[in-house]
Order: sequence, then C-alpha cells, then structure tokens
Amino acid sequence: MFVAMPPESARFHESNLWATPIRDLGLTIEGTPLQPIVEEFEEELRRVGLTRVHPRFYLSTEWGVPFESVAIAIPFYLARPDLTALHVERTGLVEGFDRADILRYLRHEMGHVVNYAYRLYDQEEWVKQFGSITQPYSEEYRPEPFSRRYVRHLPGWYAQKHPDEDWAETFAVWMTPGLDWRNEYSGWPVAAAKLAYCGRVLAVLRERDPVVTYVDLDEDVAEIEYSLGHYYRDDPIGLGEAPPGLDGAIRAIFEDLGAAGEIPEEPLAPAGTLIRRLEPDLLANVFRWTGHFPERTRVLLRYLADRAEHLRQGYVPRREGAAIVAVTTLVTGLAMNHVQRGSYLP
Repeated sequence: MFVAMPPESARFHESNLWATPIRDLGLTIEGTPLQPIVEEFEEELRRVGLTRVHPRFYLSTEWGVPFESVAIAIPFYLARPDLTALHVERTGLVEGFDRADILRYLRHEMGHVVNYAYRLYDQEEWVKQFGSITQPYSEEYRPEPFSRRYVRHLPGWYAQKHPDEDWAETFAVWMTPGLDWRNEYSGWPVAAAKLAYCGRVLAVLRERDPVVTYVDLDEDVAEIEYSLGHYYRDDPIGLGEAPPGLDGAIRAIFEDLGAAGEIPEEPLAPAGTLIRRLEPDLLANVFRWTGHFPERTRVLLRYLADRAEHLRQGYVPRREGAAIVAVTTLVTGLAMNHVQRGSYLP
C-alpha cells in the first residue's frame, strides 16, 4: 500500500535534516501515532493470554527481533508522517502503511519473540513442523505461490523464506483477532497442522515464565550516527543485462491497443506515462502475489517505461483499462520468471 507524498518531504533535501544523524532527530514511540497502536497490540497479547513475556518495543532501521532477544524493532520512519512520506518517495514501499498493517507486522515479530523467549526452536516437534532454525538464512528466496504447506500473512509468501519465518507467520495468523483460521485453512492440511501445533504450544506457555528475557536493541535509533541521506543513498540493485525480446512484447501490447495503422480518431496516450503511473500499485501487488522484490519491480517498470517511450508506443485512451490489464500481466509474468528461474527470460 502506498501513500501520496506531501510537499513537506521534499524539504528534507533542502534542509539540514537530510544530513543530520538519525540519532539527533529525536525520534520516539511515545507521543507519536505509534504509541496507541503498540498499546492496542499489548491488549491483543493480554487477550490471548501471553502475559508472562514482555517485549520491548524500540525504533530502528527496519522490522525485526534480534536472535535470542525479546526486543521488537519498528522502522523509525513510521514515527513521523513526514518521514513515512520520505520513505515512500525513496523506496516506493512502506511496511506498516496504516494501523492495521503495523499490527500485522507486530504479530509477526511477536512470533519471533515467543520463539526466542521459550527457545521453541530446540523442541523436537517444532523442528518437525517447521525445520531446523540452523538452515542458512538468505534474503533471496524463491517462494512457491499458493503452496498449501504455508500460511499467508505478510506479502511475498514470507513464511517460505526460512523455518523461523514460517513459525512467525503461523503465530501471527493464529493470534489475528477475528480470524477463523480453522475454516480459512481447512483445505490446507499442512498449514492447518502448524496452526494447531501453535495453539497447543501457546496453551502451555501461558502458564510458564520465559527462559530468555534479554533485550538487544540492535541499531537503536538513538545510536544511529549516519544521516537520512546515507540511509537513503542510491541502491545499487539494477535490472542486470537487459533481457532481449521485451521491445517486441511492448509493441505487441500497444499495437493491439492503438489505431492498428489507421489514423486515430483521438490522440494516443503515451504508454510510458501509463507504466510509470502504475508503479506504486504494481510494486505492492506484484510482491504480494509473486515474491518479486519491490525494488526489482521498480527497476523493471522504469526500464519498460523508458523502452515504451523510445519506441513511441501509445494507446487509444478509451482502452486504458485493457492497457492496464496487459501491462500488469506482462510484469507479473516477468516477475514470476525471475522468482522461479533467477532471470526474466529463460
């Protein structure tokens, strides 16, 4: 989900704030829109009976829970609307775009807290259900969309990334208020078995004190010496070698939606402009349903827009709906190829 950037965000580039160390921005959870959301989440924990483990919430560079810790890191840019808008401008994606989404991430991170606080990952049945936590952890992973072995919670089929994430996603689904997971996953026997295991474990843990209570504030916002300018420095990620054949795909889309060689009754709308306009929604939705990272989709879309402009492609405005469907289908197909094969074209 994406939010429009207010004019104030541009002022960061024209002020000392862009070069100010993040630790000097005075960011806290208290007294910000985050405070009532955290308090609501703490009430959720009480309702499910998790009262003996007490997570410490703090601001950092991204969501996370340091291993063997009960501290939950929340992205610092969620503490102020202008920082959130700046993050949208620089990255296109906000993990925690509103109250409901922040709660979604908090439930996931609480899964890690419970896992570490009680060292569930050492238990034989946990390993049987989710796998060994010692498996290599890589940021790059290739999910199998709609696999019935995993729950759906965070976008990008995140449960498939690692056993630790599989548990955290399962826990998050289990504790989501109002969600009838038994009905939701009735046709997904493996995922349902993981949820049932989660319920059994939590019924026992309600009566036990945690084994681990250590708090590790990794990259605490109060200690980050580098600036916003450094944090948002240009990402080196790129498209790699431009895949051959995409010019033909672009032509195929817009030749079908143009005047087919005839003199158009109305001026053609530029295809490149449309592709750029679709960027915000496609970043979020392509990631949610394919696992193709938003930063990669952003580069791909801008490459396609540049090529469409170079090829002078356009479409009849009254057929814009068909153009949107065609572009979305093309980008989704390319994204799926990249996730499954590691390249956009075989």
